[in-house]
Amino acid sequence: MKKRIVWIIATIFLLTSLPVLALAQRPITLRLAHPMAPGNNVTVGYEKFKELVEEKSNRKIRIQIFGNCQLGSDRVTTEAAQAGTLDMSSSSSPNMASFSPAYMAIDLPYITDAAYQENLYKALDDGELGRALDRVAQSVGLKTIMFSEYGYRNFVSTNKPLRQVEDLRNLKVRTTASPVEVDVALELGMNPSPIAWGETYTALQQGTVDAQGNTFSLLNDAKHTEVIRYAMDSRHNYSMHILLMNKNRWDRLTPEQQSIITEAAREATAWQRAETIRLEELAWQAFRDRGIEITELSPDQRAELKRRTEPVRAKFAKEIPAELLRLIAETQK
Repeated sequence: MKKRIVWIIATIFLLTSLPVLALAQRPITLRLAHPMAPGNNVTVGYEKFKELVEEKSNRKIRIQIFGNCQLGSDRVTTEAAQAGTLDMSSSSSPNMASFSPAYMAIDLPYITDAAYQENLYKALDDGELGRALDRVAQSVGLKTIMFSEYGYRNFVSTNKPLRQVEDLRNLKVRTTASPVEVDVALELGMNPSPIAWGETYTALQQGTVDAQGNTFSLLNDAKHTEVIRYAMDSRHNYSMHILLMNKNRWDRLTPEQQSIITEAAREATAWQRAETIRLEELAWQAFRDRGIEITELSPDQRAELKRRTEPVRAKFAKEIPAELLRLIAETQK
């Protein structure tokens, strides 16, 4: 009799568990939106991320990518991820200032230098800096998945040679909505105009603005080389594209699913950063082939840019958690 009761209980448990087990095994699709152009270093990084997630999960987790502003600017899609109507969004670090002023720490002019890039990567991937930025993300309902390399921004113009720092004066420059970018432009005597990335090409073409600051790689991929004529390697601002997921959606994933996504993101990030170097070199050559005049700043000219933008660092340092500034400073030595 006892055996029969045990058998009945076991059968009931199995039958009631089947729907749960079936649900756990059902493939899930996560929608990822970003604003970057086809072939861009950020774009190919997310394509690699998709490939790795689907491979590691045996396609039990599928990533559906909407790039090139298909679902809106990075601010729009990040708001959607925050609200839970989109699973994942990639936003440039300047545009993340709209969600938390802490993100301005990354964007302060000359707060990072390419000479210490590997130190920065290590702090983001394995150190307290990455964990601190993830706590910022979670405070606004998001979960950090991947710190994609965006690169160093350089000033470009459609009609004015950029051969010295003073040439930046009076240019109508497109910026992101980041208060840091706006103030950098003002300190340099430029006239800033925050414009969404998807509208920037038209703004340059129509003369609404006649300059912007961006990576050569993105400008080349987005065909902005069709309208720009001059450039300088100002490297005045470093940016990342941060892949973020709705925090509640992340918490509903199983530990195994979270582990797959985390592992895929780590591998994709390493691959993407290496690919960025190659694509930036190709972009420099594409600029030359287009006849775009590139001014490579002398040490004295770069020092002048740093000096002129120092007030921006001093101003916004008061609004940014001191701990974040300390953690970034530690990577630059």
